[in-house]
Amino acid sequence: MPGTSILDKWKETWNSPFKKRRMIIGTIILVIVVFVLPSFFGYIEKRNGILLNDWLLSRIPAHNVSVAIFTIIWGLIAFVLIRALYNPSIYINYSWSLIFVVIARFICITLVPLDPPSGFIPLTDPLTNLFYGNVAITKDLFFSGHTAILTLIVLCLEKRSDKLIASAGLVTVACLLLVQHIHYTIDVLAAPIIVFAIFRTTRFFLHSDKRKPKAVAVPREEAFSSVYSVSE
Repeated sequence: MPGTSILDKWKETWNSPFKKRRMIIGTIILVIVVFVLPSFFGYIEKRNGILLNDWLLSRIPAHNVSVAIFTIIWGLIAFVLIRALYNPSIYINYSWSLIFVVIARFICITLVPLDPPSGFIPLTDPLTNLFYGNVAITKDLFFSGHTAILTLIVLCLEKRSDKLIASAGLVTVACLLLVQHIHYTIDVLAAPIIVFAIFRTTRFFLHSDKRKPKAVAVPREEAFSSVYSVSE
C-alpha cells in the first residue's frame, strides 16, 4: 500500500501468525547453520580431494580480484536486506531458501571431494573471514557458494529493475571467480540450477498452508437439523 511505513509493514507481518512463525523459526535455524559452518569447513579442509582437468580454467590466467568479488557480493547482500526492510516476505523467502541451499552444499561438498583448481588464489574477504577465524577455506567447491548466494538474491528480489542489477552482479562475480581460479567451471554453472530448484521447492512448502481450504464453520442448529434429516 502506497505510503505505508517500514514499521507498519513489519507490524503487519508480525501480526500474521503464518509469517511470524516462519520468520522466527527461519532466523533461529539460520543462526544455528552459521555456527555449524566453521566446523564443517574445518573437516573438509583436512581431507584429500580430486583435481579436475578444467578446459576453460586452463585458458584463463589467474589474477587476484578479491576486492571486486567481495565488494559486489556484500553490496548485493546489503541491497536485498534494504529491500527486505520494505517487504518482509523477501526476508522470509531468502532466509528459508538459504537454509536449504547451505544444507545442499553440505551434502554436495561431502559427496564430491575436490582439491582447489590449478592456479588457485585464496579469496581475501575481511568480512567472511570473521566467521572462520581468518582461516583460508579452499575446498568448499561444488557447488559455488558465492554464485549460489547471488542467484538466490536475484530470485528473491521482486522488482524487475532490482533483478537486472543483481543479475549483472551475478554474472560479473561468476566470471571473476574463474579469473581468480577459486572454483571450477562446473561449480559456477551448477549453482544457479540447483539454487533455482531449491528456491521453487522452498516457496511451495512455505506457502502450502495458504493453499489448504479452510473449514467452514456450520451453525449448531443447522448441524443438528442435517443429522435429523438424514436419520428420518
